[in-house]
Amino acid sequence: MPEIQLGAHTVRSHGVKVARTHMHDWIILLLLIVIEVILNVIEPFHRFVGEDMMTDLKYPMKDNTVPFWAVPMLAIMLPLFVILVYYFIRKDVYDLHHAILGLLFSVLITGVITDAIKDAVGRPRPDFFWRCFPDGKGVFDPVTKDVMCTGIKSVIKEGHKSFPSGHTSWSFAGLGFLALYLSGKIRVFDRQGHVAKLCIVFLPLLIAALVGISRVDDYWHHWQDVFAGGLLGLTVSSFCYLQFFPAPYEVDGWGPHAYFQMLAESRNVNPSNGSNVQQAELESVYVDSQHCRELSRVNTHDSSPILEGTNGRMGY
Repeated sequence: MPEIQLGAHTVRSHGVKVARTHMHDWIILLLLIVIEVILNVIEPFHRFVGEDMMTDLKYPMKDNTVPFWAVPMLAIMLPLFVILVYYFIRKDVYDLHHAILGLLFSVLITGVITDAIKDAVGRPRPDFFWRCFPDGKGVFDPVTKDVMCTGIKSVIKEGHKSFPSGHTSWSFAGLGFLALYLSGKIRVFDRQGHVAKLCIVFLPLLIAALVGISRVDDYWHHWQDVFAGGLLGLTVSSFCYLQFFPAPYEVDGWGPHAYFQMLAESRNVNPSNGSNVQQAELESVYVDSQHCRELSRVNTHDSSPILEGTNGRMGY
């Protein structure tokens, strides 16, 4: 059996095989897209909005600082660009496929949850008054004092979708996944104290935070909507990332689970050269200084669970 080396598993050589293995996952992605479309078509819950409640809903209507079309560019295309760049450097179809799959799951699951909550809650936006009464003349039910909107139906419908913020949740889902992806690739938690690595990881999160802040500045969302959207996006992206990759602080945090599983299976098929294959992989990934540091920790009987995991992986 030929020796397994970095760059030996490309889209051309193993792409079809890897995609077929996860065919059901791609089908679920298509289902999520259909659900997302349905959630945007149906009418959200029209919460009671009394005359005395309009005090906090009279903010002016403004255009979006971050337009709707820009959100997929930031949440999907930007992380996808980074993933593709890494693929052309390392030529690993396992990393490429699982990173794209994890990214899309992160964004689509977040989108479905966000829009389902939007439709169910029906919270009015801060500019709801002007959506409901574009002429500035409020009309209310004489008995219940509920609003009797005179504005454009589609604009009013969008006015009932304040909680949580979709811009924010999508941004934190995609860019949060990118932050975790970069954490593993540049080994942020290698215990060498390179703060510059943290700056690289925090940059996507900063962009997502600025998107969320713009939603409050534009009076499209209350601050609670943005906070909930950011928390939702980060939570879903963390779950989706860990589904395909080890935690960034682990020794093997630089590669997907499927890659190491493939190495283990290759070793089992040909045990005679399995250890040499894994050793070649590790030597091509870890620098000498890090390798020496791990050996010194083993010699001093460090009881860290991470180091114990390291010792177990160094032999496979």
